[in-house]
Amino acid sequence: MGLFRNLLRAKETPIKSNKDFWSWFQNNEKDFFKVIKSQGNIERDVFNKLSTQLNQLRDGYWFLVGMCDDNTAELILTADGVCKNIVFVEELVSGAPVLDNWKFTALKPALNINDVYISMGDLKFNKENLFFYSNERSEYPDEVDITVVHSDYQEALKEPITNGVYIFMDNYLGELNSLTAIDNMQIVGTENANKELIPIEKLKDYLVWREKEFVEKYEGTRYDTVSDSYNSLEATLSNGKPLIAIINSALLSWDSKASHPWVVKVEIIYKGNENGMPDKQIYDLMNTFEDQLMLELKDSAGYLNIGRQTADGAREVYMACKDFRLPSTVLDRFQYDFRGRLNFDYVIYKDKYWRSFNQFRPEIN
Repeated sequence: MGLFRNLLRAKETPIKSNKDFWSWFQNNEKDFFKVIKSQGNIERDVFNKLSTQLNQLRDGYWFLVGMCDDNTAELILTADGVCKNIVFVEELVSGAPVLDNWKFTALKPALNINDVYISMGDLKFNKENLFFYSNERSEYPDEVDITVVHSDYQEALKEPITNGVYIFMDNYLGELNSLTAIDNMQIVGTENANKELIPIEKLKDYLVWREKEFVEKYEGTRYDTVSDSYNSLEATLSNGKPLIAIINSALLSWDSKASHPWVVKVEIIYKGNENGMPDKQIYDLMNTFEDQLMLELKDSAGYLNIGRQTADGAREVYMACKDFRLPSTVLDRFQYDFRGRLNFDYVIYKDKYWRSFNQFRPEIN
């Protein structure tokens, strides 16, 4: 009986690292391959087992499986469009073993337009019924803003058509390009289109051209915040509690914002006093957190401290960044380093013109 318990315990060894996961996968890959190739009970014998192990590493891992050819199965790991998880998917796949019958892919890859055909009930999404055109706005010249036209669009079908178009883009452009190359996208029917329609198969070329222009315009752009001054702003919430913000107003007036298009927002939750403000211990700890964050994410490397606001038991810290990968890894590590001391989470999103911070710019309000 003791031997049985030891064997059972060995099977239940927790997955604490990427290496642990791939070691477990290697022990099961032959069974997985047989199930996928024979189109057996993939949900029970592959999906459920993979989910259980991946969830031990972190939330936010998704995956697809299928056969590339008669002798090769493919496991595609995806962040499902969540920006802050992309770097961890890439790191996980970069550590994958070389196995004879397997191909491992980080993020959903781009497909040839002729291979992209999405069917959702009676709705179809393909190169025959999808078109696009670009929208230029003089005040936001660097934004890639497009309108996608679905020839069968109806307002009553807005939600499923929108979902279908986003799935189509993920498959046609690839998950990473779908997230990073387009800033704004609207979806309309033919009758509401106000420009000449361009076949959707030309979208990749258009995006490559826009990215080349963007890189040439902003390559090497840096901003030094050392000499900047931070302004203190005060307001009152609807519940009567105060809001205090410390903002780099000079930075918000910079004319090259688009060179740092990724916004990081960290939200720290604390137990406030009767006015919603932190006590000295928490205040000092939050300042230590910010100081360490600035040491890791330097302005000279493309990570700009915009400021913070504090109100009603929460502090939000804001940064504008050239890239989203390093902030993801740093803040993920900080969640471990500050565990039990600070309760915080973070989001990363694209905002080329930092419109998220317009409330801190009285000249445009």
